[in-house]
Amino acid sequence: MEKTIFAAIVGRPNTGKSTLLNAILGQKVAIVSAKPQTTRTRITGILTKDETQFVFLDTPGIHKPQDKLGSYMVREANGAIGDVDAVLLVVESGNRVGEVEKTIMKKVGEDTPLILVINKTDVSNATQVAETIMRFSAEREFDAVVPISAKNNEGVEHIIAELGKFANESPWFFPDDIVTDQPERAIAAEIIREKMLRLLAEEIPHGVAVVIESFKESSKIIKIRAEIFCEKDSHKPIIIGKRGDMLKKIGSMAREDMENIFGIQVFLDLWVKVKENWREQNAAIANFGFKDEN
Repeated sequence: MEKTIFAAIVGRPNTGKSTLLNAILGQKVAIVSAKPQTTRTRITGILTKDETQFVFLDTPGIHKPQDKLGSYMVREANGAIGDVDAVLLVVESGNRVGEVEKTIMKKVGEDTPLILVINKTDVSNATQVAETIMRFSAEREFDAVVPISAKNNEGVEHIIAELGKFANESPWFFPDDIVTDQPERAIAAEIIREKMLRLLAEEIPHGVAVVIESFKESSKIIKIRAEIFCEKDSHKPIIIGKRGDMLKKIGSMAREDMENIFGIQVFLDLWVKVKENWREQNAAIANFGFKDEN
């Protein structure tokens, strides 16, 4: 009998939600960086194991928004909580219970299974894990508590086992051989943005958007033209770099990831443009692919 469960992965920024999703799926579908607020939209990951299909929504970190894009991200995360069969609240080992976690726990109804996932146990100890469990358990009763290291893929299988208990008898919503519903264009754009998050100064990556202008696929190669939009004229030469060195590095790293994911040679053509203060403009936010459906 086929079973299905939809689960949201929620928490404050930089707790390792996207790393967890990639570990669950066994391959990369969500971009990862050390900078907070890396994920901007809900990303769906799909794991079909035995008779059960697990559908995960990786959400932007819930935070106090500083602009209209930030508000969109928080709405995405909050909206996901009401759309699922179970919620994974991801916290770091050693975290105290903050307003973000209290808000999430309040939004998750008593009838919705809530699993506390304590991440980054590889950089903490048993005492810190135990103290984290005590602090959060004092606030709310959880259906399960699972300490993990998503980075090292330790304990992730226990999350699947716990979620499987709440799966519903239902036909699968997706074919059993896919791991995400994200179109290849969206994956390509996110990979480019991830490399910028890793390579550029702190303030620049959060002010960029990537638009795939052309995506032409043949049996031997995918040719992609992508436009990178930044918010300030002063950011453009930084993204391009001296003699184009930074843009070449971004493109080289992104192309390598794309070829691993798509399984085919990729030709990547990157261009940089300025769109001042786009994160404060509703039209620009929508044009760059952030559709507000909540």
